[in-house]
Amino acid sequence: MQLIPSLLAAAALTLGLSANAQEAAIRKTLAERIPQMGKIDEIQATSMSGLYEVRIGTDIFYSDAKGNYLIQGELIDTKARRNLTEDRINKLTAVDFSELPLKDAFTIVRGDGKRKLAVFEDPNCGYCKRFERDLQNVDNVTVYLFLYPILSPDSAEKSRNIWCAKDRTAAWQDYMVRDKAPAAATCDTSALQRNLAFGKKYKITGTPTLIFANGLRVPGAIPAQDVEKRLADAGDH
Repeated sequence: MQLIPSLLAAAALTLGLSANAQEAAIRKTLAERIPQMGKIDEIQATSMSGLYEVRIGTDIFYSDAKGNYLIQGELIDTKARRNLTEDRINKLTAVDFSELPLKDAFTIVRGDGKRKLAVFEDPNCGYCKRFERDLQNVDNVTVYLFLYPILSPDSAEKSRNIWCAKDRTAAWQDYMVRDKAPAAATCDTSALQRNLAFGKKYKITGTPTLIFANGLRVPGAIPAQDVEKRLADAGDH
């Protein structure tokens, strides 16, 4: 009676050893042939037979079992109609909303403000201006606006003038929606430096970058109807 469980345990152990051997083989081959890739954080089998995910930070590659071939691209599950690479990256780049340093943002409240959204934006970002104008159509939301000056030398100056304005929300809306430049102002701008450090840590490389209450991170200027959908999804989380 103990034979079947013993055989199953032995099979599981063999599979584990095989998986470890394949991971070691991939690591060894890639380290020798492409040392500039850097340290591999994780290797795991994908749902496609013989294909392995190679993760370096939040960058995803795919390899055969020996590391002889490396693919940089997207893995699509045609049956489920899902972009598995996108799903994986979304999970890796998710930001726990409770970990956001909200003291380094200013808030824009519309309607009852019950729904939550954080946005990292550069005042010199044309896509951000388009996004902000479209965002006027989204109601009942609190937007935590993180100034994120990364695009050009005077991004820091404009961000400082907005952050140091008596009414930050008004200064931001005036510039992004109505093209009215903020008046020169000075104050403690260490919050902006912390925003840059936070963005570096979480690899926020473009603006706008949106973070929803369920941790979903969305890069780019998505239209108001997509913001509404994701806010609804986050509320159901």
